[in-house]
Amino acid sequence: MMKRQLKKNILCIGAGYVGAPTMAMIAEKCPDYKVTVVDINPVKIDAWNSDRLPIYEPGLEEIIRRNRGRNLFFSKDIEDAIRRNDIIFVSVNTPTKTFGTGAGMAADLQFVEKTARQILKCAESSKIVIEKSTLPVKTAQAMERILASGKDNVTFEVLSNPEFMAEGTAISDLENPDRVLIGSRETPGGLAARRELVRIYNRWVPPERIITSNLWSSELSKLVANAFLAQRVSSINSISALCEKTDADISEVAKAVGMDSRIGAKFLKAGVGFGGSCFKKDILNLVYLCRYYGLPEVADYWENVVRINTYQQDRFLATILSAMFNTLAGKRICLLGFAFKADTGDTRESPAISIAGKLLAEQAEVVISDPKALGNAAVDLADFAGRVRYVEDPYLAAKGCHALVIMTDWDLYRRLDYRKLYRSMVRPAFLFDGRNVADHAKCFALGFNVYPIGKPALSHFQPPSAVRG
Repeated sequence: MMKRQLKKNILCIGAGYVGAPTMAMIAEKCPDYKVTVVDINPVKIDAWNSDRLPIYEPGLEEIIRRNRGRNLFFSKDIEDAIRRNDIIFVSVNTPTKTFGTGAGMAADLQFVEKTARQILKCAESSKIVIEKSTLPVKTAQAMERILASGKDNVTFEVLSNPEFMAEGTAISDLENPDRVLIGSRETPGGLAARRELVRIYNRWVPPERIITSNLWSSELSKLVANAFLAQRVSSINSISALCEKTDADISEVAKAVGMDSRIGAKFLKAGVGFGGSCFKKDILNLVYLCRYYGLPEVADYWENVVRINTYQQDRFLATILSAMFNTLAGKRICLLGFAFKADTGDTRESPAISIAGKLLAEQAEVVISDPKALGNAAVDLADFAGRVRYVEDPYLAAKGCHALVIMTDWDLYRRLDYRKLYRSMVRPAFLFDGRNVADHAKCFALGFNVYPIGKPALSHFQPPSAVRG
């Protein structure tokens, strides 16, 4: 049988939540391209080559199985992969700095720089290098300077191609994106490299959804997009606090506001706060950039988006403490959900981490249930080993608990038999719905004392005339 000839060789450095799914989609849509993914973590590569993938994302496993070993490969040999591939996506980690200038706000670009230096060292032919990580504006300039410092006969063109997929819907976002953004230098070489990347996406993305720009607009657009989304979450959460004081219903307010075509309904669901790897990190990066460029008023504006998010979590915990007679010591509390959102096992910056830690500080007994995130939860709460129980079955997790705290909007939690849960719990039983997914009136009728976000509490301790249905 003749071996199939593959037309292009594409490499991605970084096998995380962005790199691996993106390359899987390119391999799926471009069967005549060879796509290789490498990572400095060999354990991660082993997992991608196994039957137990390191990331849960609806639809991802099926795509990996269809293409792995055909035109999609996961390798540990980074240096050889750099030599063999002409198009290189860089999708490495860019965490917030924890040291030095800009600690707590600026992006830590050491992995980006190390990758650029490794590409320079190993490249034996000219390459197109594509930023796929979320990076501060002007990062491409640093990569260009490093790559331009090497061999005269090897040239590099740097492009910016930020991802706009959301965890939980990553595969559908990649297959049917709102837009694909490609930034380049406005030079003959930069424009030629841009056209090369456009041709890849043209395999399945309509031309009108592929936007081209200069490098700096592309880099900044990703930060701004995440900042705007987070801003909407913090805005509706700030109003949820006012709703609780005035007996308004945040769901009704959000519906009325969202029906305005100028505003729209997306990201207007009140909750215990946003999480994930991007929102907080990218906003703080934006804040740092604004201060660096002498724009303190702009920096203060965006920093308040993060402050409201922290405030919402603190307020939620205060509600739990107040409702449960101002002491949680010795009380068993079940967190339903630990992932930062439904349909993912990712727990990075999840509000559940903060809430669990504060419950434990109040000497509560904590039980955590989640269909996909228990492994990551155990890592996040490693400092509390022995003090937290992890139980996947929500009914077993709730047994003997004083309170249920819904932290993730898994559809599973909308369909739970709350009567069965209530019967297994200690009375009085409490339900704190941090995502407003349960039927509050029904749960109240079953006997729960119900505390939603942005809605009046339904408590059996109030005088009958004060109880709201």
